[in-house]
Amino acid sequence: MVTPAVRRTAVAHLAETYEMSERRACRVIAADRSSVRYRRERPDDAPVRERLRALAAERRRFGYRRLHVLLRQEGLVTNRKRTQRLYREEGLTVRKRRGRKRATGTRAPILTVAAPNARRSVDFVHDQLACGRRLRILNVVDDVTKECLAAIVDTSISGRRVARELAALVTRRGRPDLIVSDHGTELTSNAMLAWTQETGIAWHFIAPRASRSRTASARRSTDGCGTSS
Repeated sequence: MVTPAVRRTAVAHLAETYEMSERRACRVIAADRSSVRYRRERPDDAPVRERLRALAAERRRFGYRRLHVLLRQEGLVTNRKRTQRLYREEGLTVRKRRGRKRATGTRAPILTVAAPNARRSVDFVHDQLACGRRLRILNVVDDVTKECLAAIVDTSISGRRVARELAALVTRRGRPDLIVSDHGTELTSNAMLAWTQETGIAWHFIAPRASRSRTASARRSTDGCGTSS
């Protein structure tokens, strides 16, 4: 199938080379004159491009989908395909990470005020029923008081579910200064990104090595905690 852009080019070639009129050139290649005369009009993308480049510089590992959430929160775009087009035209595609040698030593600890709601940890643990069906448990722990604030149990917990449960917890127990988690897919989803942008709660992703020890700590914290579906 010949695209309208190619037809416009063909009409221009016939008119220039063979001195045909536009009407005759369109009749020769069976093109519609309104399609040939069409001129695309797009809004000025300069402000969106500038903000998109700034966000991509701040969030270097964000793809166009997550950057679109940030732009939509600021009211700059509503169409995801437009963000994808500008993202591609600006050459902001995230490069695939290669394996690298990790630096030895310990990371600097996160400074936390010794008070309730200063910092909370969010993590998933897994269990299994006698019938073999697997369960997921979303644990939320206050890192200062060591209290298990919530243990949500279900067979499947999506990013939107995590956002709803954290919002309900904020209503019950107050707003934390910081939330810490690993890089789980539910915790890095667009739903969670939108929730943190709306609430303004700071979110810190820990290093991959630290996530294993934090998972073990979250599993111990669930002993004696009530559960909710």
